[in-house]
Amino acid sequence: MAITDKQLERYARHIVMDEVGEEGQEKLLASKVLVIGAGGLGSPVLMYLAAAGVGTLGVIDFDVVDTSNLQRQIVHGTENIGDPKVASAAERLHDINPEIEVQTHRQRFTPENALALISGYDLVADGSDNFTTRYLANDACYFAKRPLVSGALLRFEGQLSTFRAFEAGENRPCYRCLFPSPPAPNMVPRCETAGIFGAVAGVIGTLQATEVLKELLGLGNSLAGRLMLYEGLSGSFRTLTVKRDPACALCGTQPTIEGLAPVEAH
Repeated sequence: MAITDKQLERYARHIVMDEVGEEGQEKLLASKVLVIGAGGLGSPVLMYLAAAGVGTLGVIDFDVVDTSNLQRQIVHGTENIGDPKVASAAERLHDINPEIEVQTHRQRFTPENALALISGYDLVADGSDNFTTRYLANDACYFAKRPLVSGALLRFEGQLSTFRAFEAGENRPCYRCLFPSPPAPNMVPRCETAGIFGAVAGVIGTLQATEVLKELLGLGNSLAGRLMLYEGLSGSFRTLTVKRDPACALCGTQPTIEGLAPVEAH
């Protein structure tokens, strides 16, 4: 797919970079990314991927826009209160870049639909706010052999990593290698009770979008095998090296997980 004159102008700041160029921009235009959640993380991820010219963006979310979302979920506006989040997001993304295709999935992400959804995309960005979805996204991406860029946040903190456990190597852990099982109920407070400093969602979400674009273009060092931690009050980043766990139930030497199933906290 050749770059048009209009696209040369729109993506000029990408194309002028040796690391991207016309070939890289063509690759982005041909790419398909599924974003799980159109909330605090999904908002900046979707907006920056749309602006970057990722040709097909899928967004899955079952919720509607609530007034309390607007403090951090910047893909939505006051006029969208009460609208399905996927419809509100699609409207905003088309305002940003009318050339891209936005595929909306107003449904819950479940073991019954996860593999079929993910198989239609090249990469998944998980911006969900619960452990059930995070584990399901990890497992489904492993079985579908799709890269997963996963972010999470609470209060002033955030974390980010890329998972490519379907590839061989000790530096290719999955989410379960870091967190073998979900925490017990009520051990980790939800954002409704603990809160989220709104701009922290922007920090992690834009970093997540950067990692997605790097993965699509094959640029730089992947976050696969590394966990990035951000602490907003101190303005500090730490990056931890993480190896594949041989005892991992999903990707270890003797896996016990053979398919998708709901994840229970222990």
